[in-house]
Amino acid sequence: MDRYLRAGRLATFAYFTLNGFLMGMWIVHIPGIEHRAGISHALLGWLLLLLGAGAFAGMQATGPLTDRFGSRTVVPLSAALCSAALVLPGLAANAWTLGAALLVLGVGNGCLDVSMNAHAVQVEQGYRRPVMSAFHAAFSLGGVLASLVGARTLGWHWSPVTTLGTVALVGLAVTAFAAPALLRPAEARRPVEAAVAVVNAPRRTPRHIWALATLALMIMLSEGVANDWSALHLRNVLDAPAATAALAYGSFATTMTLGRLLADRVAARFGPVAILRHGASVAALGLTAAALSPWIPLALIGWAVFGAGLSGCVPQLFSAAGHTDQGAAGTNVSRVAGLGYLGMLAGPAVIGPMTHVLPLNLTLFLPVLCCVIAAATAAIVRPSRHAPARLETEAV
Repeated sequence: MDRYLRAGRLATFAYFTLNGFLMGMWIVHIPGIEHRAGISHALLGWLLLLLGAGAFAGMQATGPLTDRFGSRTVVPLSAALCSAALVLPGLAANAWTLGAALLVLGVGNGCLDVSMNAHAVQVEQGYRRPVMSAFHAAFSLGGVLASLVGARTLGWHWSPVTTLGTVALVGLAVTAFAAPALLRPAEARRPVEAAVAVVNAPRRTPRHIWALATLALMIMLSEGVANDWSALHLRNVLDAPAATAALAYGSFATTMTLGRLLADRVAARFGPVAILRHGASVAALGLTAAALSPWIPLALIGWAVFGAGLSGCVPQLFSAAGHTDQGAAGTNVSRVAGLGYLGMLAGPAVIGPMTHVLPLNLTLFLPVLCCVIAAATAAIVRPSRHAPARLETEAV
């Protein structure tokens, strides 16, 4: 394997881990930042929408920029922006400054999300086999690292601005260190492939990409529900102790991470369609068991199975979008990632109002339905249907 390709893969791991670490450090310090800004929980909820709005805007802007200037240029700039922006919430003294800080942090996160996924597609093209899921596992591991580091610095009574400022400097250092190893387009695909991709670059987003984006919305909506409602489900529905209820999200996140570490090998053997179809089906069964279970242990197992099933689904959608057209990989990934991110935000928000008319456990059948739809339409990620550039190259 070409040493440049191996170095590019390691650099991609570094940026995915960095992204998960940066956002995890923000999450760990939310209580302290909220206290410093002197705002209520309700107002914080509204301000968090600015984080989401900034991320969505950054995603949509970065896709075309990545296609034009290349991920080798855009990834380090995005990582530097996200790293530097991390310190801003720690400096916020009121709601206005916190809102502005979250908007900038969201833009940086969105830019890095899309550009690093576009580079991951480039690495996968060079390897000629699935490698996307492992990158997403690295993002999850970055979040785990953030929880450990954050717990330690909070134990030392470091202020949020001190911790986040230090982490920002570390992020800038990682960005500078990893940037030279990022791939140039010629290092990941043959010249004839690059030429075909440029010729075939679409002027507008094809319907196939919007279909992938819709599935991403459904899958990430389901993931968002697990993030925000799994512990509440055990606590409110099954009357579990607070410490036990917290294990619901822990079991989901653990199997999600482990599943992503294994998904590339499974995808290489059975293909992306099998990953999405069977993964979404398993997720639907797991969440159904959790929702209907009268027993805490079975509910915990259900949430764990739900995480395992979902683990490989989103990477297949991102990979399919990136390989649809190599000349527009950034734009296509931005569409799928952007709509998926909206689903991540919308899932928890939709469940809340539904609990006014349905018991919480029954509202969980909304993500179950999303998983069933994803399983039924899994053929959309079949390589022969979304890689015209590669097929034409082989024909030449």
